[in-house]
Amino acid sequence: MDFILICILIMAFLYASVGHGGASGYHAVMALFAVEVILMKSTALTLNIFVAGISFYYYWKAGYFKWKLFIPFAIGSIPLAYLGGTLEIQEAIYKTILAVFLVFAIIKMLGIITNEKKNIRKLPFLVGITFGGLLGFVSGLIGIGGGIILSPILLLFRWAKIKEAAAVSALFIFVNSLSGLTGIISAGNYKPIQGIWLWIIIAIIGGSLGSYMGSKKMTNKGVKYLLVLVLSFACIKLLLSSF
Repeated sequence: MDFILICILIMAFLYASVGHGGASGYHAVMALFAVEVILMKSTALTLNIFVAGISFYYYWKAGYFKWKLFIPFAIGSIPLAYLGGTLEIQEAIYKTILAVFLVFAIIKMLGIITNEKKNIRKLPFLVGITFGGLLGFVSGLIGIGGGIILSPILLLFRWAKIKEAAAVSALFIFVNSLSGLTGIISAGNYKPIQGIWLWIIIAIIGGSLGSYMGSKKMTNKGVKYLLVLVLSFACIKLLLSSF
């Protein structure tokens, strides 16, 4: 149990450093340690709320947050994240969808989509709502915040610079996680891992350090490559166990 908590600490630190809550990382750790699938969704979203909230605070304090960029995504995501949280899906489907999202996490950590464009475009309001709704539903369904997809989208379509994307993603993850978790609780399906409060404390420590480092300076690339290796193993394990 001590080693799994160390892994959670590292995940919280690294994900918070780029404005994320870490749900895909927590899922990866739990998959590697063979935690029951029924516990993974509730646990990941619970940790996400704390870490993403801390991450948002640091990026907002540093002046990177843009309300106009956040609101359209939030309008679409919040109600559908709640809806996704109320639903239960087959374990094999759950693992397959989660594995796909881990691929996006790997792409993000490798820095494949990090080129900052000089000419920032205005986000079309309805497009933001649409993207937000899709990400919100999947987020609630499998227990992530959706920021691991939102960040690359913001950069690819030139709607934000890197740290602006991190700031918007952090609050997006927070509200989605809260909405999805509310849906889980209302459906009577809230089943976190035993000793969740210790996990929360560990995640808060890692998230606080990571958020500070990410909003002020760059983090160690070598550690991120190690994270990519862990995520890759978890992704393969999820895919193999889903068939």
